Amino acid sequence: MGNPLHERRTAAEWSAASQVIEIAEKIGVFEQLSSVIEEDLATLDADKIPADWHDTQVTGRLEFGFADAQQQLPRVLCRVATDVAAVCQRCLEPFRLSLESEADLLLLEMEQDADGYDDHEVWELEEKFLRPRDIVEELLIMALPFSAMHTESAACRTLSAEAEGSTEEMTTPFAALREQMAKDN
Repeated sequence: MGNPLHERRTAAEWSAASQVIEIAEKIGVFEQLSSVIEEDLATLDADKIPADWHDTQVTGRLEFGFADAQQQLPRVLCRVATDVAAVCQRCLEPFRLSLESEADLLLLEMEQDADGYDDHEVWELEEKFLRPRDIVEELLIMALPFSAMHTESAACRTLSAEAEGSTEEMTTPFAALREQMAKDN
């Protein structure tokens, strides 16, 4: 039996089978995501690029079913997570960026409506057959920030250098005015 993450079926077939897919794949399997990461890492010197970034695990779960009792609206509950190699846009150093995404998707054909299902995101299907891997990959790409940065100042060379430099006394533009007002009163 093959990996269901890579199989192609219609959204209705996935949902009718109430298919549950546990995800445990390497980032390297997701070609578009790998390409985006590789492009980001290409800005680094070759010796700074993490060698094993392709081997990082993508984990999660996809649960197919229907959103309606008439079984006309296929849906998938998605939960995916991974750590990707990224370049901090502040200090220009590599770091691990955690990505997580959760979505409740309605799998609709182009131009199909789903009135009353505002709590679901709509995933418009451009093709008749759906590959779950494509959903996972798209969710992770959409979870990537526009500008990746360290979240902790201690981890970022630029932020930690700024924090060290801030121990010096700061001169504010209105410091002299404040002193003059204090003398006048």
